[in-house]
Amino acid sequence: MSTMTLPTVPAVGDLVAPTARLVLPAGDLNDPAYRKEWEAARRLGIGGSEVAAIFGLDKYRGPRHVYAEKHGLDVVQETEAMEIGREIEDFIARMFSKRSATPIATPPGTLGHVDHPWALVNIDRYALWDEDLPATDLANIAGPVECKNRSEYQLPEWEENPPDAPALQCHWGMAVGGFDIGYVAALVGGNKLRWHVVERDEEVIEHLLDYCGTWYQRHIVEGFPPPVDGLKTTKDLLGRLYEVKPEVIAEVDLTKARNLRRRRAALKAAINRADQKLRLIENTMRDTSGPAEVAKVGAGTAWTWKQNGPLSESEFRRVYPEIAGECTKTVEVLDLDRIKDEHPEEYAACRGRRLYVPAKGL
Repeated sequence: MSTMTLPTVPAVGDLVAPTARLVLPAGDLNDPAYRKEWEAARRLGIGGSEVAAIFGLDKYRGPRHVYAEKHGLDVVQETEAMEIGREIEDFIARMFSKRSATPIATPPGTLGHVDHPWALVNIDRYALWDEDLPATDLANIAGPVECKNRSEYQLPEWEENPPDAPALQCHWGMAVGGFDIGYVAALVGGNKLRWHVVERDEEVIEHLLDYCGTWYQRHIVEGFPPPVDGLKTTKDLLGRLYEVKPEVIAEVDLTKARNLRRRRAALKAAINRADQKLRLIENTMRDTSGPAEVAKVGAGTAWTWKQNGPLSESEFRRVYPEIAGECTKTVEVLDLDRIKDEHPEEYAACRGRRLYVPAKGL
């Protein structure tokens, strides 16, 4: 792998893009001191990676996650995927530059809009108009390049156009920086590069700044939490967001409680009916297959019913007790009863919260 060092665009005065100033110089995120400073800067406004979540286009985070992070209630934990994405960002950028014949440069750090200081962005790379002109010339900066690392199953999403969330993030970079063009490049499945041009849309830019500005004022400055959403990650967030106080009782309005319980019961019943209909169809397919593993219509496969599911340990022990005895191994497991008895506070701190709704009506 090449160790080429890209040029870093320095601050010209404090203007580092046509409509953006430098908020925090770039640094090493692996350095705890700098990372703390970087996280503090992120809490000053709305960044590009948060826009899709605010608009409900991020399947991993929702508006409530952004709110919690900005108020210091929840910190995004570094995942392996995030670490790998950061480490190979330079590779993706250089591959994009090579394939698209677009010169690139490293931005100077966190940018903030000159008229909307809360509008922040950390651009992965600058795309340049001319490689022979200095990267310090703001007129030579074409726009942002967003670099993504994606799994193989997401390839269809990248063939025609970039997915909504990365395209929105690229537009945010253009909105903050004042650029007319941007690029989104993705390494898909570890061996396929897909990249797209994103042209500035003034209506989109205006809507982004207006909506996010109102959202920032309401939920960050004034501190009102946004409504919850149906993401599983929001369920996980709510489960760890509050320190449980068993002795505290939340008084709930009767009308609201009845409405929520009624809606929940109706949805549970609808899910149950749908599950039964789904099982009927799938059981018909199983019955149609009989002993065959594959059901075909001509050369096409209609469905398969193969014996490749999970092993039934209880059945295996019953039918093959001798083999089960030979192949049983001892593994180390936590003694949960001992932890519960000897360390009740620590045990309680790591327990999940379970929502239980009594069958009896209110």
